[in-house]
Order: sequence, then C-alpha cells, then structure tokens
Amino acid sequence: MRQVKFAEALARPGFGAIAEFKRRSPSVGDIRPGARVEDVVTAYETGGARAVSVLVDEAFAGSLDDLRAARASTSVPLLAKGFFSTEEHLREVRDAGADAALLILRDLDDATAGRLMRTADELGLDTLVEAHDEVELDRAKRLDARVIGVNARDLGTFRIDRTAQLELVAKAPRDRIVVAESAIHTRAQAAAAELAGADAVLVGTSLMRADEPEAKLRELLSRPLVKVCGLTRQEDVDAAVDAGADLCGFIFAEGSPRRAEGILPVPDTVLSVAVFVGKPEEHGADLVQLYAREEGKARGRDAVLLRDGEPVARVADLPWEGEDADHWRNARGDDRLVLAGRLGPDNVRAAIEAVRPWAVDAASRLESEPGVKDHAKVRAFVAEARA
Repeated sequence: MRQVKFAEALARPGFGAIAEFKRRSPSVGDIRPGARVEDVVTAYETGGARAVSVLVDEAFAGSLDDLRAARASTSVPLLAKGFFSTEEHLREVRDAGADAALLILRDLDDATAGRLMRTADELGLDTLVEAHDEVELDRAKRLDARVIGVNARDLGTFRIDRTAQLELVAKAPRDRIVVAESAIHTRAQAAAAELAGADAVLVGTSLMRADEPEAKLRELLSRPLVKVCGLTRQEDVDAAVDAGADLCGFIFAEGSPRRAEGILPVPDTVLSVAVFVGKPEEHGADLVQLYAREEGKARGRDAVLLRDGEPVARVADLPWEGEDADHWRNARGDDRLVLAGRLGPDNVRAAIEAVRPWAVDAASRLESEPGVKDHAKVRAFVAEARA
C-alpha cells in the first residue's frame, strides 16, 4: 500500500488533527516522562490522527530514536519537530523515518528557509513552515509554503495568545493547508480554529496528559458540538459549561422572553454566541447567529452563523417537528449545519442520527420557565447529544 504523504493527509476533506508525542515541554516541564512512543502513537492512529508529530529535541526529552520507534509502530505520516537549521538535520530525520519536518521562521531567514525547503523536497520530505506573527505569515506566503503552521505560543516568552493566532489563521491563504498549533484542550477551541479557516490542529500537551490519549483525540474531533442557548443567568452558564456544552448562546432579539442583558462571562474552553434578528449589534461574542426578519413572525426559520461577519455555518430550525418535508432534505448534507428548534434530551439523539449535523442547539426545552434553565435537563441534553 502506498504511504500517504504528510501534506496529502492534511488536505483530505474535513477537519483533522496532528497528534504530538512529547514527554516534556520547556514551558510546562514534565508532561508524561515515562511515556513509550510505541504505546502513544498507535493510540493516536486508532483515534483518527491524520499525522503524528514527534519531538526529537532533548529539551522535550526526545530523540531520533523516538522517531524510529514511531515509524516502526504506525503507518500515518510522521512530522519531525525540532529546531532544524541545516540540510544534515533534514537528512537525519528523513533517515529516521520522518515524512515531514518543521521549519520555524523565527529561527530562519528567508534564504535559509528557502534552501531547506528545496532540500526537503529533494529528500522526499514535506515541510510544516511555522509562523507566529503577521510578518512571519507573509514570509511563509512568499516562500510558497504549502503547509503553514500558526503557533499560538510565542517561543521566546512562552506566552499564549489564541486571539492573535485565530486572526492569523483567518488571514492565511485558502489555497494552502493551515494548521493551528498549541493550546488546544477542548472541542470548542479546536472548533474555533476550524471556523477561522484551519484545516487541522496540532495537539500535544492535552493528549499526553490524558489517561486515554485515543479517547481524548476522538473527543476533540467529534461532532456535533453542543450549544445551550437562551442563557440569562450566570449560574445557568456555569451549569452548561460544567455539563460539557461547547457553545453558550445569548439572545438579543427584541421581545424574546430569553433576551439577555449582555454576554455573560464564559471560560475560554467554550465559545460564546450572540443571537440577533435582522441586524447584529456590538456584542463581544466569539460568534453571531443571525436570523432574518419575517413578515408576521418574530424571525425567520433559518439563520447563519457568522465569525467576524463572515458566514461559517448554516442554522436549520425546526426541520423535524414541522410539516415541511423539503426542510428535512435541506437540513442534510451541509458540512457545517447547526440543527435547532425544539430540541431536548428526548429527541436530540434521533435528530443527530437523521441529519448528522455539525452542532445541535437547544433553548426552550431545557427550561423550568422562560430564561431560567433546568440544570438537570441541560445535563441530560448534553449527555444525549454527546452519546
């Protein structure tokens, strides 16, 4: 069977992950010091990783022997990660079994980076060209890098800035393969990178810390996401987050019994969504769910999910309890469909099986009264949706 190349694996349709093996990190210290490559990378392959990253630098308690052990244990493409600056470095990782090598633009000028990219190509290696700021992103474009990594971590200070990372991901050219690197711990954080335009995330620490790396990887990539909407009280936000919701929705439509006074605090492990009818206003949320106005009704039935004003998903409301058979058909097949409308713990699983949405959205059927969530119903809804 032909070995799939690194870039080819990442270019497959849909959203994927590069799962990373490392025993320690200079930024956080020991992560899993006794980890065996053979055990972890096989779990990554079973968990659906499109590629596996292996740290070969001593600062991460890694070596070329780890790369060799990974090559003997898995058939997925391998990315060698280290601080490579010479042609000899690339030959070493190629001979140890790598399919691709990391090139960090912070440490390389354009002439050196270009020379290493040409050498890698001659050796049959792909490259992941890493940028951390807009200047480096522009350099990666000029170098015609096919796979561009955008790192949320400043390697000089170890500081994480996910907002800046997502802005860079959104600015990356769509004809390249874009990988969001670092600080991915939850499904919502991975989804934020996906919605910004990333083709994949590179995940290491959260997987290496997990008791079951395979299960953690599957969780990060699993769909549908779960949105609890119509939140008006902080205790209800906290209950939704504790239950495992990925998105918290706040309604700003005039006349809604669930109208929120503002976006309540949510942790950075989830995404906030501001819901408007007709025209969005200043909100401070991660995403906007926008419904059209419809004559004689509070709003239209369908909506669009926006990120920085750009459509990133479609919202289909009431496709199963209404009498519109075409709406069922229209709800199927979208890569990113948010399924909404009278969902609750009793019907969400059947709705997911029928439509296979990207996310599910519930509000009224999770309440004890309008605008007040029943925490038991919230927990049941999230559990059923994730099941």
